Amino acid sequence: MAIQNYKNHIRFYPPHHFVFYPLMMALLAFSIYTAINDELNQKFWVFISIILFVIGWLAFMLRQHYALVLQNRIVRGELRYRYFVITGTRFEPMEQLLNEGQIFALRFAPDAELPNLTQRAVAEKLSADAIKKAIVNWFPDHQRV
Repeated sequence: MAIQNYKNHIRFYPPHHFVFYPLMMALLAFSIYTAINDELNQKFWVFISIILFVIGWLAFMLRQHYALVLQNRIVRGELRYRYFVITGTRFEPMEQLLNEGQIFALRFAPDAELPNLTQRAVAEKLSADAIKKAIVNWFPDHQRV
């Protein structure tokens, strides 16, 4: 497995990103094309187009929502645990001063960098992207959705 870093940390789920969504887009494009060109069955193809759009949109939103809500809870718990083990103090007071993006970016910081980077993120109000770029030795997260 390749070493994870800022440039390659984005992850795709092939069945959704490269099969389901392209297929849905192709079917939607076909149904819209047919709705425009088949005057006799135009209402039917408009209805099919709407149904395909709604199915694609719902599939995207539900897959993202369920996975991300659970992942967010797990990341917060992991970060709280790691911060406590490293520093001997609770992470929750720091967590109140950070937004979600900052917290989730901190998960990529290794144990040696986490306390200082957390302090910098609070003091300098670093963006999530700036936090990720500030990480010297990336702590990979190969299990995320």
